Amino acid sequence: MAEERDVDLVEIAPLAKPPVCKLMDYGKFKYREQKKAHEARLKQKQIQVKEIKFRPGTDEGDYKIKLRNLIRFLEEGDKTKVTLRFRGREMAHQEFGVRLLERVKADLEPYGVVEQFPKLEGRQMIMVLGPKKAPVKKKVAEKVEKPAGAKPPGKAPAASQ
Repeated sequence: MAEERDVDLVEIAPLAKPPVCKLMDYGKFKYREQKKAHEARLKQKQIQVKEIKFRPGTDEGDYKIKLRNLIRFLEEGDKTKVTLRFRGREMAHQEFGVRLLERVKADLEPYGVVEQFPKLEGRQMIMVLGPKKAPVKKKVAEKVEKPAGAKPPGKAPAASQ
């Protein structure tokens, strides 16, 4: 039958009793599978780790700018690494750094989740945040807004005498 139709006989399930075969153009099948795999690779998002560096004495204006960048990174779906660097005598007062990282964690609560809690590595304290899993958005039918004072269709205005 395969030779008559000029197609290939492909064994689908060799372990089944009796074995299952299918008549198909195998070259076309392989091409379609290759295209599907390519499309799947294009739709994948590569997660990057973005880093923002703080110091224990980071002032309010700089803090807000860095926080805004952290929010942007998390909303784009990237992981963020918050590095707090101590220099010199700042190592003696690590509690300032811990307070700063706690503040960052509290401010980013709606946007991300702490994946690695702050830990001290040498003169740096590092915390890793990941984006929150966004709920699947359902398609909502667009609602047509009616102008104010418009009457529902099908009702004729009452005749005044």
